[in-house]
Formats: sequence, structure tokens, C-alpha cells
Amino acid sequence: MTQKTDVRQGTLTFMVFKSLEALGPLHGYGIGRRIEQTSRDRLALNYGTVYPALLKLEHEGFITSIARRSNYRLTRAGRNQLKKETRQWEETTAIISRFLRPGEQSS
Repeated sequence: MTQKTDVRQGTLTFMVFKSLEALGPLHGYGIGRRIEQTSRDRLALNYGTVYPALLKLEHEGFITSIARRSNYRLTRAGRNQLKKETRQWEETTAIISRFLRPGEQSS
């Protein structure tokens, strides 16, 4: 059995955005399951952190809740934030990759 990894600080928002972008409106449990499934159940997701994160994103205007079951969807501001965070994560992963493969660095 593979050991699960904790969700790294600062990654949950991005995974929520990407889940909503990929699947459209979802409730909190559905978002959590999407994150777990996408990680092939390698991430140990604490659902006690998902809902506060959703409330924070809603308060910031990046997502909105619809219907009684509190399905969430991205707002226009959320889509813009997702684009910004995608660029930032691409840059960050490129930098981290250089540390993982130091012999492959170019001058």
C-alpha cells in the first residue's frame, strides 16, 4: 500500500480551481474526491480544510455557490486567478525541476 502525502501548503486553491474548471459545478465533497482521484489517491486530503478553503475563495469572489447543495463554480475573477496561478505553478515547477536534475542545467 502506498503512503499518502499531505497536501502541500498553497496547492489546495489551485487544485480546487482546476477541478471546477475540468468538471464544472461541484459540491465540496465532489471537489475533494476529484483531487484524491486525480492524485491516484496519493494525497491525504483533510476535508476539514476543504470547506474553509471554499468559503475563503467564495468570500474573495473567485467561486460562487449555487443551489441548495452548495455546488461551487468558478467566477470570471476565479478564471483569471486560475490563469495567473497556472503561470506561477509552471514557473515554480520549472525551477524545482532544475534542483531535481542539477546535471541538466543549461547555462
